[in-house]
Amino acid sequence: MVTIKTKEEIAKLKKGGKILHDLLHFLAAEVREGVSTKYLETLARKKIEEVGATPAFLNYTPHGAARPFPAALCVSVNDVVVHGIPNENPIILKNGDIVTIDTGICFEGLYTDSAITVPVGEVSKTSELLLKATKEALNMAIKVVRDGATTGDIGIAIERVAKKYGFSPAEDLGGHGVGYSQHEDPFIPNFKMRGKGVVLKEGMVLAVEPMLNEGTSRVEFLSDGYTVVTADGKRSAHFEHTIVVTKNGAEILTL
Repeated sequence: MVTIKTKEEIAKLKKGGKILHDLLHFLAAEVREGVSTKYLETLARKKIEEVGATPAFLNYTPHGAARPFPAALCVSVNDVVVHGIPNENPIILKNGDIVTIDTGICFEGLYTDSAITVPVGEVSKTSELLLKATKEALNMAIKVVRDGATTGDIGIAIERVAKKYGFSPAEDLGGHGVGYSQHEDPFIPNFKMRGKGVVLKEGMVLAVEPMLNEGTSRVEFLSDGYTVVTADGKRSAHFEHTIVVTKNGAEILTL
């Protein structure tokens, strides 16, 4: 069921969104060669506790999952599209890697969700372009959001940017509603669905999150039940904001 948030709830979401923005950028500044993804997880849990929030991902069990998610962060390196588990499968970062840090928090009873992909040291020109394209896809997706637009319009904006740069939206993955829980309706596609999907209404809160792959759009799930990788082993990038739909556009809450 799609929900509409009140002005008071949106004000709380803004506070939580600012905390989440600051957390992500704090963690991004810790990304460097030799750092373990498990270290980022440890830092995140400490910071979330310090600000009086709760990690939304930790022990969250999506529909159909065999077990709860065991971390506060999803840390996805290179060909991992989403849901890398930093404390079960720790990776030591290397120069030239790209790393997505994706997390959500619950603050004053309401949830926000955001992600950022950052380079480790000097990365290839292709990786630089992939990060640029994915961030641009997020910005263009947010620009089409307004009361009366559709979730399909978001998808076509993302796919248009992906194709412009020669990249592919990750197959079947997309964003979602957020606020009262970590994942709500509607599904937000990252691929072409012009005029289709759910009509957006003022007060809807959405997590918009393009995931663009360097090569094929196809993805595979690893045996841990969560980690999603590109089918061809090429790299993927992911940027995400929580936004609220307004009559004339969208307001980003995770800033």
